[in-house]
Amino acid sequence: MLANDCLRRIRYILDLDDSGMIGVFAEAGRTVSRAQISAYLKKEDDEGYEECSDLLFATFLNGLINQKRGKQDGKSPAPEKRLSNNIIFRKLKIAFNLQADEILSILALADLRISKHELSAFFRKTDNRHYRVCKDQILRNFLMGMQIKLRGESQAEDEEATDEANAEAAPFRWKQSDPGSEPSKN
Repeated sequence: MLANDCLRRIRYILDLDDSGMIGVFAEAGRTVSRAQISAYLKKEDDEGYEECSDLLFATFLNGLINQKRGKQDGKSPAPEKRLSNNIIFRKLKIAFNLQADEILSILALADLRISKHELSAFFRKTDNRHYRVCKDQILRNFLMGMQIKLRGESQAEDEEATDEANAEAAPFRWKQSDPGSEPSKN
């Protein structure tokens, strides 16, 4: 997943405004402006979009850990220059102080079921023979599950319900019978 996508989702999940986002970066010792935050949160095809680097996103995640769990004594960990989904997942696990059973229940909220052994493989060191790469689908479903847990039902489910309600309220649906022919009532 792109760092910008994760940043947008985390902002929504935690209901952070620009000041809150700036505060998370500040927890990791990084100063960012409101304009930078705005540029990172825009969609890729929007004017003014700026890609959030792995280093900057790792700094944000470290700030989130510091904000949620408190700073550790001594020197703060340096942000990673290259992030993988496994590292992002691990940092979110640490920030929200989640145990394996809690993560599995969060994934279940997003209709993804995996075993405890599959989950633990994502958090192993890369040279461990049981290490598995965390694919975008896993991270995306984890973030969706966090959204459902912290904010209620997902936005996608709300949109589906709206679409279904609109379909039921419509007196009829248009159906294309043949390519190039006029639509007919069903």
